[in-house]
Amino acid sequence: MTSVKPRDPAEEPVDPDVGADVPVSGLWDGQAPVFAVVAVGGALGAVARYGAAVLWPTASGRFPWTTFLVNVVGCALIGVLMAVVAELRPHTHRLVRPFLGTGVLGGFTTFSTYAMDVRGLLVAERYAAAGACLFGTMAAAVLTVWGSASLTRYALAERFAAVAETEGAR
Repeated sequence: MTSVKPRDPAEEPVDPDVGADVPVSGLWDGQAPVFAVVAVGGALGAVARYGAAVLWPTASGRFPWTTFLVNVVGCALIGVLMAVVAELRPHTHRLVRPFLGTGVLGGFTTFSTYAMDVRGLLVAERYAAAGACLFGTMAAAVLTVWGSASLTRYALAERFAAVAETEGAR
């Protein structure tokens, strides 16, 4: 039987998205704008989520439709955003994805509230509703991101092709 010797932690990459030749001290250089836009976007998204909860409150022990719909709408927007950013990557500002994706939509969608909603349903002994919320939200979130990204790519395929063609002509 052969044994696998673990590598020295110093040999492991700090971040798979960053080349091994980048010193650890240089990883944070220039990241202040990213932190700032994520913070501002997160605050805006959280305020929007709070507004939805105030407009459409959920009674204790009831299925949390507001949280469910906020997560589904947020996931749909994430799918659209990621499809557009991926297709137009060279043309999008580097702070668009952190601001809108991680910030605004990350603050808008809420998996902590979703977990508390499931807990509330379990405490109220509404086991079927808790299961529907637990698994339904996850399934809806994944399917919505996939569906919205696919539909966006399909709907904008000609536009994306035109942009790619323009880039090829340069």
